Formats: sequence, C-alpha cells, structure tokens
Amino acid sequence: MPVTTPPSTLQPPRRPIRELPDELISQIAAGEVVERPASVVRELVDNALDAGATQITLRLQAGGVRHISVEDNGSGILRSELPNALKRHATSKIASLSDLESVGTMGFRGEALAAICSIAEVSLLTRVDTADEPHGWLLDGRSGELQAAARAPGTTVEVRELFFATPARRKFLKTDATELAHCIEAVRRHALARPEVGFAIWHDGKLVAQWRAVAHGGMEALRQRLADVLGEDFVQQAVALDWPLDAQDEDGPQRLRVWGFAGVPDAARSRADWQFAYVNGRYVRDKTITHAARSAYEDVLHGHRQPVYALFVSIDPARVDVNVHPTKIEVRFRDGREVHQGVRRAVEAALAVPRAAAAAGPVETAPAPAWAPPARQDGFAFRPREPEVGHRVSDVGALWGYGSGGATTGSARTELDSVETNTAPTGYALPVRAEPVEALANPSPLPAGDWPLGRAIAQLQGVYILAENTQGLVVVDMHAAHERIVYERLKQQLDDQQVARQPLLIPATFAATPDEVATAEDCDEVLKTLGLEITALSPRTLAVRAVPTTLAQGNPVELARSVLAELGLHDSSTVVQRARNELLATMACHGAVRANRRLTLDEMNALLRQMEVTERSDQCNHGRPTWRQVGMKELDGLFLRGR
Repeated sequence: MPVTTPPSTLQPPRRPIRELPDELISQIAAGEVVERPASVVRELVDNALDAGATQITLRLQAGGVRHISVEDNGSGILRSELPNALKRHATSKIASLSDLESVGTMGFRGEALAAICSIAEVSLLTRVDTADEPHGWLLDGRSGELQAAARAPGTTVEVRELFFATPARRKFLKTDATELAHCIEAVRRHALARPEVGFAIWHDGKLVAQWRAVAHGGMEALRQRLADVLGEDFVQQAVALDWPLDAQDEDGPQRLRVWGFAGVPDAARSRADWQFAYVNGRYVRDKTITHAARSAYEDVLHGHRQPVYALFVSIDPARVDVNVHPTKIEVRFRDGREVHQGVRRAVEAALAVPRAAAAAGPVETAPAPAWAPPARQDGFAFRPREPEVGHRVSDVGALWGYGSGGATTGSARTELDSVETNTAPTGYALPVRAEPVEALANPSPLPAGDWPLGRAIAQLQGVYILAENTQGLVVVDMHAAHERIVYERLKQQLDDQQVARQPLLIPATFAATPDEVATAEDCDEVLKTLGLEITALSPRTLAVRAVPTTLAQGNPVELARSVLAELGLHDSSTVVQRARNELLATMACHGAVRANRRLTLDEMNALLRQMEVTERSDQCNHGRPTWRQVGMKELDGLFLRGR
C-alpha cells in the first residue's frame, strides 16, 4: 500500500498578503464592538450624551433585534458633516494623539456607527438648532441617500434587523426577554451617572422604564437618581462618601476624587450585581476599583456576601487610558496604586461611622459615668477581680479600668476591655503606671434621652442587652459588640505602633507542638509588634511572658495558641500587612466579654456608650450585626395595637 502523509503535516497553500475590503474591516470591527442589541444601545446613548442631550428615548422591538431607535434632543449634526458620520473612524471628538491621550467624551473611536452599518440597516435623522437649518435631514446608511425631513433639534438613529448581514452571529442571541433586559441594564448604567438627563425605554409600544431628569444637582441629585433606578431601599441602606485625595501635581490641581454611595454591610447581596463603578462618568469594570472597594469591606462583611455600591471616580483624563478595549468598558490607570488607595479610603471612612451615632448627630466622646474612680495618688492602679452582680457602683467602676490605662490610652476607658472572661488567666499582671485621663476632666455627655442606642433595661439569657431609645427597643449582641470595640482599639494601637505589653508576673507555660515552637521563634519580631512575648523553654514548651495590655485579663495560653496558628498560615515577613486584621480579630475575640456573663446595668450602659463612638461598631469582626432596632410601629403590630 502506498504511504500517505498525515494531514497534520501537509503544508497549507501560500496566500498573498493583501488589504482587506472596507466592508470586511467594518464587520471585523462589529465583531469587537457589537456583541448584542445592548451593545448598539450603549454606543448610541454614548453619542447622545456627548451631544449634550437632556432627554433620551429608546424604542425597541423584539428585544432590539428587529428595531432599535435612540432619540435625543442634543446638538444634532450639520448637513455638510452627515456623509462622514457613518464612515469608518470618522469622529469629531479627537483630532490628534494628544486628544487620544486625554479623552473627555463617552465615545471617541469613530468605528461604532460604521460597524453597525455593516451588519444592520441604519438610518440617521438629525437637525441642528440654527437659523440656517429650518428642517432636519435623513441619511440612509445603506445607499447614502440624503433627503430633507421634519424633526425638532436633535438626532434619531434607527437600527433595523441587527445581524442580517451576518446570520451566523444572530444564532448566538438569546430570547427577546433576555436581550431586552440587557438593553435596559445598559441604559440604567448611563442613568445612574447622569441624574440631569431623563431616560425613557419603550418596548413593542409599551413604556417599560422611565427616569425623569433631576432638577437639582450635587449629591442630592445622585441620591434621587439612585432611589429612582435602584429603589428607595438602596439609598436608605447606603452611606454617602466624598473623598478628595490630597495628592497634587506640581501645578497644584487635585488629581483624584471619589464620591457616591456605599451600601452598609447589612445590604450585601449573594451576587455582585449591584456594583456600579464609573471613571469620569463612564461605566467600567475595573479590577483596581473592584478590589479596593471589596478590601474596604473585608472585616465588616459576613461570609462571601458581595457589597453594593455606586462609586464615581473623577481623575485627570491624561492619567487614565480609556482606549484599551473596543467596548471602552475597561480602563488603565497611570497610577493604579493611587486610585486603589483613594477608593479604599473613601469607602472605609464612610463605613467607619457608627450608624446609630450618625443618626443622632455627631458625638465627640463617650459620656463619662459618674462612678469612675480617680487614679491612685501613688501613680499605680490595680485591676480588681470581677465583682458579683449587686456590688457597689464604685467597684464596678474600678472594673472598667479608669485610671489604669497604662501606655495604651490617655482617654476615658468606658469600654469593657478589662472584663474578665469565664476562664481565669494563668498569669498575674504586674501593676501598670497610670496615665492622666483628660476625657474625664472635661466630659461632654449627651443627655440621656439623646443616646442613640438608648439606656439599658435588661439582659436576656446572658447573651443580649435590651435597651430603650426614642424609636423603641434596641437589642445588642454583647459579645459581638465588645469584640468589635476591642478589635478597633487594637488596630489603632498597631497603627500608632503603640501596642502596649503587660508583663505577666508568673509566665504562662504550655506544651507546644514543634510547629508552634518554630513559629514563635521565627516570628518573634512580629509577635512583639502585636504586643506578645512568647519564648521557648524547651523544644516542646513555650512560655507567654507578656500580652497586650488591652487583653491582660484574658487567657494568655489560648491567645498565644490562636495567634501562632494564624501566623503559621502566612509568611512571617509580611504577616502584619497580609493578615493584620485576622490576627487582631483573633486576639479581640479572646479579649471580648463572653456569653452567659452577667452584667450590671452600669456595665451594659458603658458598652452601649462605647459602641456609639467606635468605628464600624455596627458589625462584629466577622461581619455579623451587633445590634438591631425594633421600632414601636413593629412592636405595636405584634400586639395588633391600633387595629
């Protein structure tokens, strides 16, 4: 039998290099720009906004496959320029390389209309508002015929039978309902960024969505448009943010501004479908912004929930490249780190304000209890054992450690960070030299009726604190709330590089695994940074010689084991940067008051007051809520009052 050469080894016939026909070039561009009817809608709305339109109407048939019409009241197109409007790479928005490097318009490439013309039937009706143009002009995209037509100032672009010239691509389209949903989403993204513009969407002769132009401007206009588009619930569960970064160019102008609304952690969703990011008014999907926003929520979200937000980044156009993707949905920043820091700081600052305190107005400091004892005259203060319920108020005051802050703080310590847990410590704390307590000298307490979280009235099952405020009933998870308070205190001390260590009079020793011993030796400097001193007594024994002052009453062995376990999961050289929050959260959990711990009313009130002034106190370190408000209307409904 003759030997045949396998097909894979055959040389293909040589083809000459030649220029492609213009129509094929446009169809290639259409493959990049036009994915579905929503892509056409996005491009046409971009052009309408660039023309200064204040009202845009979209009309669709069969989800946009049969017919798309975008009407606007913008500036229109001159008759002399109409023949160029549908040509490939014809545009009025850029004329040089410098223009391309600082694009300030929504559209600029000039290939969208030509690409659409290559795969659909296009007509363009336009009129400019000048005395020289008493009527409009209608341009047929297929024949190029131009004729007079009646129209008010503005432009209407009609696209019929999408993909008729490329039927194979039409097979990839979904149902009419799905394509309609994508078209509505494309307009919704524009509507969020342009409150001053009205939008209307018609499908098969029926009005399916409408957002009227907002008369006033600024953040109130954005708030109103967000409520109109995303619903009133989004605005009610979001906090406003406006972050001007101080970084300046040599000329002095501000390079970056971030504003918008970030949803509170309780509003998080299972999917990332309510995350809207804009750069200079253009909707984008950018990894830098997405990561920055997500990192700002990292210790206030529970599980894998996704935050909701509408963030707007304003930046010098020369510092961002919008010409990196045919659909212009991706961008590239000259300094991505600057943008990342700006977005993260903006969202973090907005989320840090306790919502209870924000609703009641600014609170400068926690109200100082009248029972706070003075510091000892000899400069030392001792932390007494936990008193039983019913002890004198002065004993309870001593429990909170007033005047015993050591090097940790110079302000009134109304938080519970000195409360003992159920497990007694195995080491004894040395006395700590007291610092002056400035906050007690000039307290500025709110009247009792103005306390956002109200006054404590009872403790439920050793787990929840019940409090009464002007709105009704407040239910507080005491362990979760105190855990956040301790956590924020530790973060602040670490940021200030002042995590004070308290030596143990008797070191707490425990049997350790070889991994724990190795981690303690390798991460000695990191442990000291965190306020811990752990040394090896033998290959199988570790000794805890010092703990953070804030956690002095906790169990040092449990604390050491937990921190060493966290350190073992990370590279010790970058552990503070990569796992600081996880480590401090672990430490805070061991220092927080435990469930089934009976508290007096004074202790409960001290916790409530500290929650009102502690950042991110609405969520615990794991993202779960720390308190809930039950209004009088809801309580009345439970008992059918007023019916």
